[in-house]
Amino acid sequence: MKLLLLLSFLLPIGVLAADTEYLLIIKDHRFQPAELTVPAGKKIKLIVANRDATPEEFESHALNREKVVPGKATVTIFIGPLSPGRYPFVGEFNEKTAQGTIIAQ
Repeated sequence: MKLLLLLSFLLPIGVLAADTEYLLIIKDHRFQPAELTVPAGKKIKLIVANRDATPEEFESHALNREKVVPGKATVTIFIGPLSPGRYPFVGEFNEKTAQGTIIAQ
């Protein structure tokens, strides 16, 4: 009975900790995909993989996130839960080409 009670307390924690993962790739100073659609109202785990040899910075004023992604490295950025809408982001080191949008719906 004690084990069952303990498991009932732990189950909600495991459910709440589960994040939806999305992969965003930086290649040739561009984000791929340039538009990423995610569910509104959920916490998102965004994995940003930089395939270029040079660093890039993921920056979004709309998402209130800024993170340097070293060359040939991967970082994780947690965002949300988001209201429905469009959230632009840029690669600050290559703003002319590294642009994208997260669409929450």
